[in-house]
Amino acid sequence: MSMMMISVPTGVAVLALIALIFFLSSLFGGLIGPIPRYKQTSGDDLPANDSDHFLEILEALTDAELNRTGYLEVLTNGPSFYPAELDAIRAARQSVNLEAYIFQKSGIARQYLEALTERARAGVHVNVVLDAFGSAGTGSSFFKPLLEAGGKVNWYNSPRWYSLMHMDNRTHRELMIVDGKIGFIGGAGIADQWYSGTNGQPRWRDSAVRMEGEAVYNLQSTFAENWLAASGELLTGEAYFPRIQNDHPLISLVVNSTPTVGGSTRARILFQLLLASARHSISITTPYFLPDKSMMQELCNAVEHGLRVRILVPGRKSDHMVTRSTSRAGYGELLKAGAEVYEYHPAMIHAKVLCVDGLWVVVGSTNFDNRSFGINDEVNLAVRDAAVAARFENDMALDLDQSRRVSLEEWNHRPLAERATELIGMVFERQQ
Repeated sequence: MSMMMISVPTGVAVLALIALIFFLSSLFGGLIGPIPRYKQTSGDDLPANDSDHFLEILEALTDAELNRTGYLEVLTNGPSFYPAELDAIRAARQSVNLEAYIFQKSGIARQYLEALTERARAGVHVNVVLDAFGSAGTGSSFFKPLLEAGGKVNWYNSPRWYSLMHMDNRTHRELMIVDGKIGFIGGAGIADQWYSGTNGQPRWRDSAVRMEGEAVYNLQSTFAENWLAASGELLTGEAYFPRIQNDHPLISLVVNSTPTVGGSTRARILFQLLLASARHSISITTPYFLPDKSMMQELCNAVEHGLRVRILVPGRKSDHMVTRSTSRAGYGELLKAGAEVYEYHPAMIHAKVLCVDGLWVVVGSTNFDNRSFGINDEVNLAVRDAAVAARFENDMALDLDQSRRVSLEEWNHRPLAERATELIGMVFERQQ
């Protein structure tokens, strides 16, 4: 039996080989290439983080607009934030813009599809941009009802030969804006693991924020950035940017983040400045804790200067066990300095929250790892408000009641099998 040979033009084969080499070089560079140290020129001279001068510095270095009015509501766990988002969609009159890293075929995703489709039929502008990798399992066919109703769905950074050098860059943003007046931001995608649990596993623990006021403009412009990249369309007009009037005082910044050529990001700058400004306490909740050396040093320095540093991460129900092992490898330095490290046991904890001095809160899509700080597109809401900080600190206290504190003695005596997994994870640490 003869086999049919498919002929590939030499020029095409050469171009494909060159593209593959560039892609592998980019991926390899992400694994071992240098990253910025974020060394401050005058770390001891930062103004107090409750001062206007600090706000000015933060605004300038993160390239984010400072907002002084607004209102927000903290939504804890999927049964709170999903219904709030669905209610907002169903009440939309002008536009619904949604960006997600994960939009997974699931019961909750079908609820979103139905609500979005109904609004599109009613003449509301519905725009959805999804990461081509994170939502790869949800093809265009799933969105057929929405598309037929006039809605638009686009994929961020789909595989193309001319973009192979940038394939590692994903949109990790999870946000939604309704009528240009109501915004939602957090770290949860749209999938049943956040809503009801899957495969016999309990529902994931996560947090989101519903916001109104000036900052919604900034969240809308963040969506518009990747919508333009994915669709070629620039969003303008009253349907997306209406006049906003809000008299409730609230200091906030929406900090969106995309890696520069040198690997720096506005997200990393935001976290660096807030950690360096801390004078009393630092509380971190994160699903993936793989800080770079300079951030690890900042946390250890804070403990040595008498600050209380608490870090809450997943326990054995982590969704990435290699990442968890790699993370645990780094506990030693923190535990020796006197930091408190806790592992959450009831379920996978996916909340991404930083609280500083009971005054500042950062909530959004950013993990404490290199992918968020140097590779992905991210978005965070930074708020200076003692009442908001108290709410998040209270949530953390409830989570700590269901967590176990890790001791230095336990860490020193962790089993050899775990140490072996740590070594494997360290090879790919920058990509986790």
